[in-house]
Formats: sequence, structure tokens, C-alpha cells
Amino acid sequence: MSSDYYATLGVGRDASPEDIKKAYRKLAMRYHPDVASEPDAAEKFKQIGEAYEVLSDPSKRDLYDRGGDPLQNGAGFAPGFGGFDFSTIVDAMFGGAASARGPRSRVARGQDRLERVRLSLVEAAFGATTELRVDSAVLCSTCGGSGAADGAAPVACANCHGRGEISQVKRSFIGDIRTSTPCPACRGFGSVIEHPCSDCYGEGRVRAQRTVTVKIPAGVTTGNRIRLEAHGDVGPGGGPAGDLYVELAVSEHELFSRQGDNLEATLEVPLTAAALGATVEMPTLDAEREEAEPEEAQVEVEIRAGTQTGTRVVVRGRGVPKLRGRGRGDLGITIMVRTPTELDEAQRALLSQLAELRGEQTPILRPKPAKGVFSRLKEAFSG
Repeated sequence: MSSDYYATLGVGRDASPEDIKKAYRKLAMRYHPDVASEPDAAEKFKQIGEAYEVLSDPSKRDLYDRGGDPLQNGAGFAPGFGGFDFSTIVDAMFGGAASARGPRSRVARGQDRLERVRLSLVEAAFGATTELRVDSAVLCSTCGGSGAADGAAPVACANCHGRGEISQVKRSFIGDIRTSTPCPACRGFGSVIEHPCSDCYGEGRVRAQRTVTVKIPAGVTTGNRIRLEAHGDVGPGGGPAGDLYVELAVSEHELFSRQGDNLEATLEVPLTAAALGATVEMPTLDAEREEAEPEEAQVEVEIRAGTQTGTRVVVRGRGVPKLRGRGRGDLGITIMVRTPTELDEAQRALLSQLAELRGEQTPILRPKPAKGVFSRLKEAFSG
């Protein structure tokens, strides 16, 4: 534990609960990610929420003042039980608490949220910035997260006298067993908000729609998630917000398909071009970027004379930028030879003349390729 929670909220170590609450409200409104413009606002908002969570809870504050870590699992437990005190063991055996634990804090961390965004292949490959509408819990601006109207502070519960729990003693064969349960009147908080805020009804947070700017890095693919710290739901009592996770889904492209960092495309060429050879200008995925240079927007594909259907040409470095690393994948182009289906008389005559010159008037049935040594050995042993 290295944080100075008092310095984080800007109060002295003798600050009253009301001073701590006022300082938190002021800083939370200033550094909330929805309104703050500072680049480190989300981190500061998280630190402010953590400091308030500790200093607003009497038991956590007392442990912190004595040098302990109130947010560490097992903090304050008695040694010798491996992180569990005797009351925890009795809880497991008899369903109650062996000793008072004190009231629980009204302030808690908010839940994480998951939203989904669909991208085009161009956006996924080269990155983008998109606006996302999120319906989530935000800090109540009326009460600043306290849950009380007109800045009133919660009062001690008359049922449990501020302890947050009530105790009962039951007799058993091993003696008297004292059990403790959360107070039903204050729900374990130890205090009651007599005049709840009219907007949040004592929760310290309200539901609202807000716009979140999401920066998509280049090279993402379907299933990737982007984490936006402290952009999730604000916690009860105006506690620190959870995180927002944005899951990405990439739409199919009409020309290119993606395989990892590589792109694949099919190029149809006429029969004559495949036979004689040609050079074709083919658009790349970069062509759909507004800032693409002319030389990036297309690539020359050389069709060699005699190219057959299925021939594959690879253009290095014209695929998708690598998400974690430098460079780009490749662009693979599969050539499909298009055979003409409609011929006029002149075209048919020319093709017939070409077939006669090449001796290809009728199809030729070719034998299977000669078998290799291993195939002949296999037949010999199996025969």
C-alpha cells in the first residue's frame, strides 16, 4: 500500500466524515470521465473513489491509520489461521458471526459493462474512432453520490445503534454460541438516510445515456476486446466506476477475405489474357482509406502467358497491419480463368482455327501420373 488517501482527497488526517464527503464530491465531479478533459482523468477518478471507499468507512479508516491495508484480502485477520479468523470458522459451522464486524460501507465499486461494436474490414485493418451510446449508472449530480437530500448526513440506526448488525445468543451442546446477522432496519450499513435524494432514492447514482469515444487500434479482429477503465457503472454511494469492455465484430468484405493478418482475393481474367499474358491493375484494401496515397490504392498483377485457373500470386506487405508488432500481412490473389460462354460466328471461327492449328479439336484423356516408389512398395506388400 503506497497511496496517501488523505492527500488524494486533499484533506488532513483529522478530517471529519463530512469534510471527506465534501472533498470527494468536489473531486468526483471534476475528474469523472464523462466530463473531464484531462488524459489521466480516469485514473484520478479511480484513485479518488478508492480513497473515499477507505476513509468513509470507520473500520477501514481505523485500520489504514494504524498502517494496515484495508483493501487487501485477509487484512486484520488474526495470525495462525491462514488468513481466516475464528469468527469465519464459526460462520461456516453455525451460519452466524462469532463477533461484531462493524457496519458495511455504502460505497462500493460499480459493475463492469460489456458493449459490442460492429466494424467494417477497413476500420478493423487500419483503425478508427467511433462514438458508442451507453446506458449505464452515473454519479447522481443532485446529491453528489451521498444519496441524501440537501447534503444531509446519514444518522445512526436506532435498531442496531450504528453497529450494522444484531447479535443473538443460542445455547448448544458446546455452550453458548453468539451469532450476528446484518441489521434488517439499515441493511447492515449502521446508518439510515432519513431524507433520500429525490433523484437517486438514496443510491447515489442514476441511470443515464452517455456517449463514449472508442479508439479502435489497427489490426483488430472479431472477438477482440477494448478495455476502457472507469467507464462502466458508477458504484453504490457514488463509488468508483467499473470498467467498460467493448467487444468487436468485423463484417465481411465484398472483395477481400481475411486470414489472420493476410488478405485473400480472387481475380478473374479472360481466356485470351491467360493465354497471352497481361498486366492487370487491381485495387487494394488501402484504396478505401481517405488518406491513402495513389501508389497504395492499387497493385500491378502480372498474368504470365499460359496462366492456369488456381494460380496464386502473393503481394508482400499489402495485407492487414499487425495488431501487436510491426509490418503488415500479405495479399494473396488467386487467378480464375474465365472461359467465354457466348461466341458470335467470327469468334467461333477464330477459335476453331486455333484449335485446328494446335491439334485440339477433341479433348485428350491423359493417364494418371506415374506412381512413386513408396506407392509401388505399398501395393507389393498388400497384394
